[in-house]
Amino acid sequence: MQFKKKNPLSFQLDCSKFTLADEKEKAAANTMRQPSTFFKDGMKRLRKNKVAMVSLIFVVFIILVVIFVPLFWPYSYSQQLGVATGHRTDASYNNLMPFQYGTTEQAKIDAGQFVFPHLFGTDNLGRDYFIRVIYGTRISLIVGFFASIIVLIIGAIYGSISGFLGGKVDLVMMRIVDIIYSIPDMIIIILLSSVLNQAITPAAGSFFARLGTGMISIFVVFALLYWVGMARLVRGQILTIKKEDFVMAARASGASPWWIIKKHLLPNSMSVIIVAVALQIPSAIFTESFLSFIGLGVKIPMPSLGSLASEGLDYLQTYSYRLLVPALMICFIVLALNLLGDGLRDAFDPKLSK
Repeated sequence: MQFKKKNPLSFQLDCSKFTLADEKEKAAANTMRQPSTFFKDGMKRLRKNKVAMVSLIFVVFIILVVIFVPLFWPYSYSQQLGVATGHRTDASYNNLMPFQYGTTEQAKIDAGQFVFPHLFGTDNLGRDYFIRVIYGTRISLIVGFFASIIVLIIGAIYGSISGFLGGKVDLVMMRIVDIIYSIPDMIIIILLSSVLNQAITPAAGSFFARLGTGMISIFVVFALLYWVGMARLVRGQILTIKKEDFVMAARASGASPWWIIKKHLLPNSMSVIIVAVALQIPSAIFTESFLSFIGLGVKIPMPSLGSLASEGLDYLQTYSYRLLVPALMICFIVLALNLLGDGLRDAFDPKLSK
């Protein structure tokens, strides 16, 4: 058998198609990829979602406004402008249109003095409407975030215990959830508001005294009823994760159930928890606004977006912006938080990761 001798230049001709790597390319090839985490990967995907990022910027902007604007704004939410000593009042401050002034303020302006403008005018009692909208937005956001924290703590603990133990314990705990889920929340809020109004008396001047028993009953109802959805989501995630090999290895090594839940199950359920919390906030804000609209929210004179919208109904034909401003604020906040929640779901859902 004879072998055909290959051309010695053929290998050189093939190599001519390639170029030598420079020093930067060699360094890049030798450099290992920076370690990443679940949170970092999720944030990278979130930053690529333009709608979610715009919603996040809007929510952060609103939070900064409601925190810092009352620090330098010269009017308070309960200050009745034009009220002098005794019982005499200056009615020219009532129902001012945006950028209008009362008689005393107009006299100062004519004298060359600076008077802080009323951006949204005043209400029927002569209170600056802009700062009342700011405080109303603050109350709504506080209720939304604190209610979500309550739902997160109770629902995550209850759902993780139920899913991890399983069997009869899971059956009994889920039947309790079904019973709680069937209870009408509005009736409970009305009953609690009536009972708490007679049972407790908050200290004068305290934060709870300014909120009123209606708002306290809302927090109580969130702690009693609204965590069941979170519990169901966490339980379903735990039922799937606890079959994984690393959980079985932890149980075989003698780890306690609480340690397994804290170190393995809950961290691996974080994607579901983050999304559920993000979507719970706008739901809580809308619930609080609705209850304040029907008179079961914060105590007068503390404003809420719902109570401001309710007051604006009385002046719909003459001062329609008093209804539109709080209503639009509720719509924008709820819409932005829902879009942000959708973006978080797309970013932190491990099934969508490449």
